[in-house]
Amino acid sequence: MNDTGQHSETVSWTTALAGVSIVIPAYDEENGIELTMHSIRDVFQQAGFENYEIVIIDDGSADRTEERARSAGARIVRHPHNVGYGRSLKDGIVTARYDTIVIMDADGTYPVEQIPDLLQQFVRGFDMVVGQRTGDHYRESAIKAPLRHILKFLVEYTAGRKIPDINSGLRVFSRATVLPYFQHLCDTFSFTTSLTLAYMMTGKFVAYVPIGYRQRIGKTKVRLLRESLRTLQYIVQAIIYYNPLKIFLMMSALCLLFALFCTVVAMVFQITSAFFLAVGSILVAVLIFAMGLLADLLKQIMAK
Repeated sequence: MNDTGQHSETVSWTTALAGVSIVIPAYDEENGIELTMHSIRDVFQQAGFENYEIVIIDDGSADRTEERARSAGARIVRHPHNVGYGRSLKDGIVTARYDTIVIMDADGTYPVEQIPDLLQQFVRGFDMVVGQRTGDHYRESAIKAPLRHILKFLVEYTAGRKIPDINSGLRVFSRATVLPYFQHLCDTFSFTTSLTLAYMMTGKFVAYVPIGYRQRIGKTKVRLLRESLRTLQYIVQAIIYYNPLKIFLMMSALCLLFALFCTVVAMVFQITSAFFLAVGSILVAVLIFAMGLLADLLKQIMAK
């Protein structure tokens, strides 16, 4: 739990927090970066909170992103070439002056005016507060929706709890809390998914605040299929690292389902080979389950 847990719910974030760093990765975002920064400044000025900074990580932009961000008063972290969303966030978090970190995008999709709502939840003692995206602009295409549902199911299975939004890019957390997880967090667009899993699977307190998601300024940089495959790869790695028994249980269950199918086929169609396949699948399921128990035991030994 973050060190603001001692504060009452009635204490305002403006008095509970020593300072706030807003960390924003940007890659060819010249069209929206200034508007985003001005909106942030307006929100903090209206709240009467002066101890904040805006850190822009220019991830190898070929346009005037850096120039416009600098002229608007941001602290700049410059990458000579594009290295990825997650790596940019990591560099920005390390550079930040304050322990309370807000991450968001530079494309205008996240409602800046709701940052105080997340900060208010954060000072109640949560380790991370996430903006849960809602609204017409969060509707997904026929291709994107099934992929997101599959990934959401896998993440929820891994974490063992319902997760309203697995990869929202608007979040508040403590730098001191997130730094120990850095080696396990993705350098790509899967950074937020990996952060969600890391916190959920290690008993951190995570809250969700509904936010209105907006139409982005400019073109998306996300390559859906590639990033979905990377996210799937990370989910498997996370299961193996945090709770290896779960992936072995899933594989064992699939083998048992196949064994059941083969048994039905053998009984209905009198196919002998299907019966042997069923027996073999059951043996494989038992073996996989035993391997899972061994992996879980090894994890516990290594954790000591």
